[in-house]
Amino acid sequence: MESPFKADILKGKVGLITGGGSGIGFEISTQLGKHGASIAIMGRRKHVLQAAVSALQSLGIHAVGFEGDVRKQEDAKRVIESTFKHFGHIDILVNAAAGNFLVPAEDLSTNGFRTVMDIDSVGTFTMCREALEYLKKGGRGRNSPSGGSILNISATLHYTASWYQIHVSAAKAAVDSITRNLALEWGTDFDIRVNGIAPGPIADTPGLSKLAPDEITIKAREHLPSYKIGDKWDIAMSAIYLVSDAGKFVNGTTLVVDGGHWLRNPRRLPKEEVKQLSRVVEKRSRETPVGLPSSKL
Repeated sequence: MESPFKADILKGKVGLITGGGSGIGFEISTQLGKHGASIAIMGRRKHVLQAAVSALQSLGIHAVGFEGDVRKQEDAKRVIESTFKHFGHIDILVNAAAGNFLVPAEDLSTNGFRTVMDIDSVGTFTMCREALEYLKKGGRGRNSPSGGSILNISATLHYTASWYQIHVSAAKAAVDSITRNLALEWGTDFDIRVNGIAPGPIADTPGLSKLAPDEITIKAREHLPSYKIGDKWDIAMSAIYLVSDAGKFVNGTTLVVDGGHWLRNPRRLPKEEVKQLSRVVEKRSRETPVGLPSSKL
């Protein structure tokens, strides 16, 4: 689909994307680059990074890749410093690195729970903390009178409750809290906007293949005819809005981009049956009121 944004809306910006070599992170990297930004991506797998950088460069995007694990503070610091040295400034940080898998709570080890928390929650905070000196107003290399922008990729799993996702639900709840608190503190003190995106099921992503494989998706469609799957493009367009001047007055918000999926609630009765039943119930309530006090006299 054609982008609704001008091709140069991010011209002169530098974006660092964790988990930017695959899935949603790579699409965000691609679209930020297509709209004028220079891109640095961070990831643990060298071959994935190299392939992603090559793909971005083939599109004419100025891109580099740095190996690193968001769980390690020394890696976060090194990658952020390397991005600064390479491009001279940093304007956008996108925290898209994540860990997920399906597992019943009773089968989830403490180590498994901790691993997801470390990647999603601690990793998000670590990257934000190490990037502060470069993103804050008047910070190192800032060539803009304002501060930079942080975008945290979250989820909707914790809005109610989700089967076999206690670890990811807890981690993303923490990410949303990080987003709000940093927006309050750093928006006030350093002029940094901090927002998030909570994607729904998105096609052709590691998350969907792990959390909603075909076997589950087919059953979901049986019970929820309106079940929809979004595109990575949908998330990337939302990212452009939030990190560009189009979203300059948006701070502390986690934008849900899921086609209403988290509101899922199967229709219990066909609409026509509801109408008929409503008339019957209304007539019965008038003829035989319920809850009226009875006299003992």
